[in-house]
Amino acid sequence: MAKINILDNQTIDKIAAGEVVERPASVVKELVENAIDAGADAVTVEIKEGGTTLIRVTDNGGGIEKSQVENAFLRHATSKISSADDLTKLVSLGFRGEALASIAAVAQVELITKTPEELTGIRYLIEGGVEKERAEIGAPDGTTLLVRNLFYNTPPRKKFLKQPRTEGSYVADLMEHLAMSNPQVSFKFLLNGQNKFYTTGSGDLREIVFRIYGKDIAGALTDFRCEKEGMTVTGLLGKPVINRANRSYEIFYINGRYIRSTLISKAVEEGYREYLMQHKFPFCILHFQIDTEKIDVNVHPSKMEVRIEDGPDFYETVREAVEEALREREMIPEVTLSDAEKKEAKKTERNGGRTNEKAPEPFEKRRIAQSQQKPGVQSGVEMPFPLKAGEPEQTASIRAIYEKNRPAEANVLRQTAVYRAGSGTEKEETEQMTMFDDKILSEKAKEHYEIIGQLFETYWLISYQDKLLIVDQHAAHEKVRYERLMRHFREKEAASQQINPPMIVTLNNQEKECLQNHMEDFAALGFVIEEFGGNDYAIRSVPLDLYGYTEGTFFYEILDELAAEVATGTPESVRNRIATMACKAAVKGNMRMSRQEMGALIDELLTLDNPYNCPHGRPTIISMSKQELEKKFKRIV
Repeated sequence: MAKINILDNQTIDKIAAGEVVERPASVVKELVENAIDAGADAVTVEIKEGGTTLIRVTDNGGGIEKSQVENAFLRHATSKISSADDLTKLVSLGFRGEALASIAAVAQVELITKTPEELTGIRYLIEGGVEKERAEIGAPDGTTLLVRNLFYNTPPRKKFLKQPRTEGSYVADLMEHLAMSNPQVSFKFLLNGQNKFYTTGSGDLREIVFRIYGKDIAGALTDFRCEKEGMTVTGLLGKPVINRANRSYEIFYINGRYIRSTLISKAVEEGYREYLMQHKFPFCILHFQIDTEKIDVNVHPSKMEVRIEDGPDFYETVREAVEEALREREMIPEVTLSDAEKKEAKKTERNGGRTNEKAPEPFEKRRIAQSQQKPGVQSGVEMPFPLKAGEPEQTASIRAIYEKNRPAEANVLRQTAVYRAGSGTEKEETEQMTMFDDKILSEKAKEHYEIIGQLFETYWLISYQDKLLIVDQHAAHEKVRYERLMRHFREKEAASQQINPPMIVTLNNQEKECLQNHMEDFAALGFVIEEFGGNDYAIRSVPLDLYGYTEGTFFYEILDELAAEVATGTPESVRNRIATMACKAAVKGNMRMSRQEMGALIDELLTLDNPYNCPHGRPTIISMSKQELEKKFKRIV
C-alpha cells in the first residue's frame, strides 16, 4: 500500500500557485485588483521582458500596516472577508487570500508600503515563500510591489511561457480591461521603459474607449442603460457596422469585475441578431451592478466565471434591453469617402488646409459660403461645444466625437462656442442648433420620399431631403416575408402537414424531458407529437412550410438546441429555417419592379420594428449624403 505523505508548506504553496499564477498577466491582475480594493485612484504598472524578469505595481492606496505585512503573505489571509457569510455580500475584487502567497511562492518579491497614519514605511523581501529581509524605510503613502524572476524556482512552469512580446501583449490587454472597469482610476502602463498606456481617471468610459480603440470606434457607440430590481446595467453599445469576427470585443463587468459569461454573450448577441450577419459579433462594453446575493463569484480562482441567479429571466431582461436600445437608433449605413480620400483629407488638415487638388470654382465658393453662413456668428474656429472648466482642447475634441453620436441626437439643442480667429480664448455668444428628429424609415418621413427609379434591376434609388437612399429589393422583400412568417409562428398560426405513416423517434431520458417541457413550442411550429410507448414518440404532423425537410432532421435540430439552451427564446434552427424560406420566396435581383410594387414594399417595410437588415444581417438600405456626393464631384474639398 502506498504511503500517504503530508506535504510541506512550500510544496503546498507551489501547487496552489499553479491555479492562481498562470503567467505574468495573472500576477498583474491580482496586484492591481488589490490596489483598487485598497482605495487607490492612481496605479502604475511596469513590466520588462513580458513580465518574466520584472513586474512593478505602484498605487496610492491605504497601504499595509507594519504589523500586518508578514500576514499578507500567508495563504488564506485576507482583509476582504472574515467568515463564510461574507461570500454572499462581496464588494471587493479579491477575497480568497491566495494571491500574494502564490506569487511569493514562485518569484522573488519586494514589498514597500506605508499607511497615511505612519511616518515611515516597511520594505519586505520574500523569495520562494521564504522571508529574506525586513527593514523600516522612508516611503510615500501606498504600496509598491516588485515581482522579479517569475517561476525562477519552477523551471517547468517557465518553459511553457510564450515569447516576451506575446506575454507583454497579454498584460497590455489586461490593463485595457482594468481601465474600462475602473474609469475613476488613473492607470499608467510601462513596457520595457516605454509609456504604452495612460488614462486620466476622469470617470468617463468613452474617453478610455477613444484612447484604446480610436475615434472611429468611439464615434460609433451609443449609451446603454437598463434597470431592474436588484440589477442596473450601464455601458456602451456599438453600431452594427463595427461588428467583429469573434467575441473578443464583447466586454462585460459584474460589480467592477471583468468576467466571461456565455449567458450574457448569448443575451447580447440575441439582441443584435437582426442587425448582424451570421458569424459576426457585436462590440459592446457593459457594466452590471447586481445584488451580491444573486450572484456567485466563488467559482474559480481566476474569478473570471460568475453564476447568476434565475438565468432565463436575466437573459430575457438583457436581450430585450439591448434590442430596444438598437431599435431606437437609425441603423442605415451611410456611404462615405474612401480610405484614401480620408487620409488625404487628414493630410490636408495637418498642412493647414493646403492641398494640391483644385479648389472649387468661384460660383461654388459663393454658394457654399451662403449655405454655411449663420446670422449673428462671426467667422472663426468652431468648437463642437464649450470647453469645460480646466479642460484641455484635446479632451474637448474627444467629447466632440462621441457627443454627436449619443442617443439623444434627435431634437437636441447643442451649443457651439465660437472663438475669435487669432485669440483662441475670447468666446462669442453661443448658438443653438436644432437637429432633425424624424427617422428616415418612418411614416412621417415617407411624405418626403421621391422614388427616382430602379438601378441594375436590383436597387431602388430614392431621394429624401439631402440624402440619396439605395434600397436592395431582395433584402427588403426578404425581411418583410421573414417577419410575416415569424408572426405566424409566434401567434401559433403555423399550418401542419399530416404524414402517414407517422414518423417514430426514440429518445433518451434527457431528450424525453426536454420534449415534454417544450411540447407547446413544437405545437406552435406545427408539429403533432404523441407518446408511442416507452421511449418512443410518434410524429404525426410536421410544419406545412417545412415539409420536405430531411425526415426527422428538423425535429432533432430543435430538440438538441432546446436541450443545450440556457435561456428562452425562439430556437436558432427555427429562425434559420424560416429565414431560408423567406429568402427563397422573396423577389430576386435582376427582376424589374414597378413603382407601385416598390411603394407597396416600402409601406410594409415601414411597419417593421427593424426594417434595416434582412434576416441574415445584410442591410436593406444604405444612404449617401449630398455633401459626400459634392465631395466626389470636387464641388467641395
